[in-house]
Amino acid sequence: MLDLLLQYWPTLLVGQYPNGPLGGLALTLILAALGLAMSMPLALLIALARVSPFGWLRVASKALVNVVRGMPLLMLIFWAYFVVPKLTGQVVSGFWTLIFALVVYESAYLSEVIRSGIEAVPRGQIEASRSLGVGYWTTMRKVVLPQALFNVLPSMTSQFVSTIKETSLGYVISVNELTFAANQVNNLVLTQPLQVFGILAIIYFLVCFSLSRGLSWLDLRIRRSRAMA
Repeated sequence: MLDLLLQYWPTLLVGQYPNGPLGGLALTLILAALGLAMSMPLALLIALARVSPFGWLRVASKALVNVVRGMPLLMLIFWAYFVVPKLTGQVVSGFWTLIFALVVYESAYLSEVIRSGIEAVPRGQIEASRSLGVGYWTTMRKVVLPQALFNVLPSMTSQFVSTIKETSLGYVISVNELTFAANQVNNLVLTQPLQVFGILAIIYFLVCFSLSRGLSWLDLRIRRSRAMA
């Protein structure tokens, strides 16, 4: 296993770069970061719609969330792979197809996380703000959302770790992320699939565990600094 890692670590780390497209672990992290960053604004809008005073908006956003959350990510990737080119009339790369699927999928889950944070803010604070003549949306923006987003920070950061694992499904549409790179190595070696995919499992574990510990430490530091302020 160690010999395989020493021989093929560049492929697992960066794919064929610089002699070809970027891939491997580097592309996996880029996909996860882009997917989460691009889904945050959409998730915030959906969460606000879920708690809005307009009934039709609550119903529509709830239906959207339930449909997406009830759909396997793999199916969403396939839908994006076949539907997005028809809608745009353009050939869409596997990279952007996967980004589109991740954004839709993660926005539904993150919106529920944000919604729970909004509903956890004491009702009295909202009523106090409204009694001072502050409008609904200003109250949400300046009073509710800062507290809600801070309270759900651990859940949002853990979603990043989950997204890293979800990028492995990009393998089915030939996105050259970590799992695809590992399969390329397996096709070269042929006789050591257990070792190759054992290395893959260890890499995923080390990356996700390290990020989980790092994000937990960061969250603790933020909470301590806020408590001292």
